[in-house]
Amino acid sequence: MKKILCLQNGAERYSRSRVDLRFEAASFSVDYYWAYQHEFPDQVENYAGAFLSGSPHGAYEDLPWIHEEHRLIQKIAERRIPILGICFGSQILGSALCGRDQVFRRKTCEVGYKWVDLHHPQDGDPLLTDLGRRVYMFVWHNDEVRHDHRDMRILGSTDLCPNQIWRFRDLPIWGIQGHPELTLAQAKMLFEEKREQFEQDGADLVKLLTEADEAFEAKKLVNNFMAVCARHA
Repeated sequence: MKKILCLQNGAERYSRSRVDLRFEAASFSVDYYWAYQHEFPDQVENYAGAFLSGSPHGAYEDLPWIHEEHRLIQKIAERRIPILGICFGSQILGSALCGRDQVFRRKTCEVGYKWVDLHHPQDGDPLLTDLGRRVYMFVWHNDEVRHDHRDMRILGSTDLCPNQIWRFRDLPIWGIQGHPELTLAQAKMLFEEKREQFEQDGADLVKLLTEADEAFEAKKLVNNFMAVCARHA
């Protein structure tokens, strides 16, 4: 069955990017759980894949729902079910599978549209299918996943963050620090609504709005993950 588990880790029931609708448009059935409000599935055996969203929290925080999600991620990974985590989703993925000390608070925020250098392994990687040597996407993070763990394959980096995209061992499990899922319209709405927070994080709002981009190439990362899930199903 082509069924996807979507865990929403944000303070609102639905994330701005509505990745769940993208899965539905690709003919997946979506089980949507608001993890932030302690909603989790009872079993994971029948999923073709799992998606982990962003959050205002840190993966290292001592919160019951974060502990519960750690345990659920480990259960999914044990069954070799494909997983994609974006932003906080990448961080809690690294924390659950490689240790809670793998996520740390940066001294400064990395924010803006950045070129992410892609590191294609010799044996290829399905997440990077049809992508070149770099990809342009929006990034915004104060927390980061360390890049030197033995179980991590680093697939993407920026000048300020050596671990923008990573894979867990040789399993179909990936984390992306940036936001390839955001559309141009969604990004512009985010910049306006979170103006004060962006300015506190050192962003230039005029520059952000000027550089805002649909980031079509970056969206291949999400599409490639869906292709992996379809094959798994």
